[in-house]
Amino acid sequence: MGIDTFAAIYIGSYEVSIKIFELSARKKMRDIDYVRRRIELGRDAYSTGRIGYPLVDELCDTLGEFTKIMKSYKVQHYEVCAATVIREASNELFILDQIKRRTGLCVRILSNSEYRFICYKAIAMQEEFDEMIQKGAAVVDVGGAGLQITVFSKGKVITTQHLGLGTMRMREQLSKKSSSLTQYETQIEEMVAKELAVFRAMYMKKIDISYLILAGDYVRELARKVEKKHNTNLVESERFAHYLEKLERKSLEQISEDLGLLNEKDALIVPYMIICRWMAENLGAGMIWSSGALISDGIACDYAERNRIYKVSHNFEEDIISAAKSLSDRYMSYSPHIDALTQMSTQIFDSMKKEHGMGNRERLLLRVAAILHDCGKYISLANGPECSYNIIMACEIMGLTHRERQIVANTVLYNTYPLVPYEELAEQFDEDAYLTVAKLSAILRVANAMDRSHKQKFKNVKTVVRGRELIITIETAEDLALEKTLFDAKTAYFEDVFCIRPVIREKKVYS
Repeated sequence: MGIDTFAAIYIGSYEVSIKIFELSARKKMRDIDYVRRRIELGRDAYSTGRIGYPLVDELCDTLGEFTKIMKSYKVQHYEVCAATVIREASNELFILDQIKRRTGLCVRILSNSEYRFICYKAIAMQEEFDEMIQKGAAVVDVGGAGLQITVFSKGKVITTQHLGLGTMRMREQLSKKSSSLTQYETQIEEMVAKELAVFRAMYMKKIDISYLILAGDYVRELARKVEKKHNTNLVESERFAHYLEKLERKSLEQISEDLGLLNEKDALIVPYMIICRWMAENLGAGMIWSSGALISDGIACDYAERNRIYKVSHNFEEDIISAAKSLSDRYMSYSPHIDALTQMSTQIFDSMKKEHGMGNRERLLLRVAAILHDCGKYISLANGPECSYNIIMACEIMGLTHRERQIVANTVLYNTYPLVPYEELAEQFDEDAYLTVAKLSAILRVANAMDRSHKQKFKNVKTVVRGRELIITIETAEDLALEKTLFDAKTAYFEDVFCIRPVIREKKVYS
């Protein structure tokens, strides 16, 4: 295969960047150029709720320059992404319209879970990553709007949580109200300690980690200063925390000079250092790894994976499944039933590929829905479906877009309740997404009816479509009266959606 020249443009809270890559099956990703421009959009967005015209004008001019850079490198493909700083601005639509009219660029607005997953891809594509998460690790991505903590144990995602402790957000909230740098640091310290102590108490009980994996703009330089080596990215947590503690006693100008920062009064470094020091002192990791990964790398990796330019070794789908299972466990869902339902629903899905026309991504969403369909019963047995819906919508599942999370939540809801007409969901979905919910919930209903007693009465299940029937053959030594009764009640909806009638064929097994 040939080489694709790709540009990743990212609009962040305090800077806009473009990174040029060569993507190929043989060499995967090769950096060509990286240009950054400081534009503090978050200065307006997090203090006034909108981005003013002067900053929008500067942003458009910068993006116009980036289009010239792309032309000079003969870029074949590109993506322009933005996250919180644009998404939370009340004039978001006007900003996007100005960018398109003045530069011709279409901006993809990322949900928080999308943004964090893309950043995570940039880290996970590095060789050291898989070994570290097997030993236990916390990936901490500190951004201008907030930070994300993803905890791994034995290679599996335990939890991923978003906290509103962004460096730009805290600066806008606190710096103008602080009479001195010391007071500013104290306020940040109190805010960080409170939020992160709650996180540790809720999500890290009985979890041991060996590595703290830090992402962000400053960490690589901090690690180099601690080790006094130009090319190091691994440092002992104790030494790292001690260095930060000494650094915090200095003025902004001294800190900037020590770290070689371009902005000699960069107040964003203060909250970043405090967050990193707290993590190093309190999460129990022996070593800190500064991955050096950038959002631009993640955008390029995501593009290459989606377009099958090269195969990524890390299994990101299993991270999504692992995160869903951890959420299901938190709400004490019954694991044997979850496992049986997941197996049955995916088996039905696989046997009906020609009939439903869905792909691998929808199959993944079905698996997530099966895993989470009962989580709401932890809150209310009577109103389990609504509670499950609310839990799914309230919790981030790293790797799923907001739209995909809506599909999963509605699939779970309408696994039990009658599907409402499209007009009632038109504000959430287009027709394709509505049909996906209908198809996935129909499959989930039939699979769920097969194990209504939660006793897994059957084995050696086989499914095949013959004519206009989905024939489900099972072996069992038990009475299936309950399952058959409820199964018959579920088939009408399935027939409406697929014009196929599910039929159970039972083979008795005598012990």
